[in-house]
Amino acid sequence: MGDGSIEHTAAGLTSFRRYTWWTVPGMTVCFLVVFVGAWLLDGDVPLWARAPAAVALAVEMWASVVLLSRRLALLPSTDVHLDEAPVGRLIAAVGAGVALAVLPLAVRDYGLWPVAPALVVANVATYLPPHRRRALIAGAVVLAPLPGGVVSLLAGDGELAYAALFPAGLVAFTAWVTLGPLWAWDTARRLDEARRLEAELAVREERLRFAADLHDIQGHHLQVIALKSELAARLLDVDPARAAVELKEIRQLSADALSDTRAVVRGYRRTSLDAEIGNATRVLAAADIDARMTLDPAGVAAGLTDSARHLLGLVMREATTNVLRHSRAGRAEVDYRIADGFARLKVSNDGAQDGPGASDGTGLRTLAERLEAAGGELTWKRDGAHFVVAAALPAKPLESPNPADGAAR
Repeated sequence: MGDGSIEHTAAGLTSFRRYTWWTVPGMTVCFLVVFVGAWLLDGDVPLWARAPAAVALAVEMWASVVLLSRRLALLPSTDVHLDEAPVGRLIAAVGAGVALAVLPLAVRDYGLWPVAPALVVANVATYLPPHRRRALIAGAVVLAPLPGGVVSLLAGDGELAYAALFPAGLVAFTAWVTLGPLWAWDTARRLDEARRLEAELAVREERLRFAADLHDIQGHHLQVIALKSELAARLLDVDPARAAVELKEIRQLSADALSDTRAVVRGYRRTSLDAEIGNATRVLAAADIDARMTLDPAGVAAGLTDSARHLLGLVMREATTNVLRHSRAGRAEVDYRIADGFARLKVSNDGAQDGPGASDGTGLRTLAERLEAAGGELTWKRDGAHFVVAAALPAKPLESPNPADGAAR
């Protein structure tokens, strides 16, 4: 993920958070101002109810904004708990909600009294896990008809149905319009967190790939340099001329290793099968190993992708390094051909040593995972002193020219 994408996502999340804030805390304040405020300005409301209701309204708006803003700031990666809510604000919201329910109910305003309690229930529900949240809302919907219904029955005003049913519907509606936007916000936060984790994993995977490529290059070059240095030391007294040639090759190999390392750092170098087969021929011959190459001409010209040639080149390099490092081989064979729609590479050698070897390392295992992801496979086995590495990747069949096409031309 590029910096531009991250900045764009962050800007979008900020805008969505702003929208959610105006939708949830903003809606709560608007509900209270429109309904309770209009009731306070009604001349028919007794003065003894107005003053405490005005104070309770201010406290309810303040507590609701603080509670819902705090809820928006909590991370959705874990369940939100009620103990994460500001206790003082929660108590203030409940107390103010009770006052704004009792005062209108005292004057038999069946449409206003459930507004504040419904908002309090919704605010508390946002801090509860799903199962407790559903239980709280269901319980509030069941109990909501009781206060208005009891007052209407005692007063005998004939509004029992309205007094009982409207509060239940208001509680359910308020919970829906409050929890819905918060659920969408939590989902957006989780998606953003997952996107960030995906970006971090991509960076780590690229670092591991780079480390593997660097290990392949440096390990291979250093192994050959060590081998040639040992050979030059043995030849120094018996054949100084050939020792000088080996030393020149060591210097060239060191320069190549430095150049390849710089190229890997810049991201330009890409191993190819053709280059690695040619390199393996020279290296194995320098180690006095009888290397036999069997290359199918159709395989060399096959329609392999650059990625497939790169992977097979890595297999060739790893197999060559294992021959030098984990065996006392006198003979090695490389066979590359196209068969059954697959490009097949097999490297075998004798002289496999006892003890930890290629099959105990991570090089072949890592390559096996990469070939499997590309639709191929990598296997290796040891039979006594004989060790075989076999790789296969899908290959596109060569398209033979159509005679009809030539005739048309």
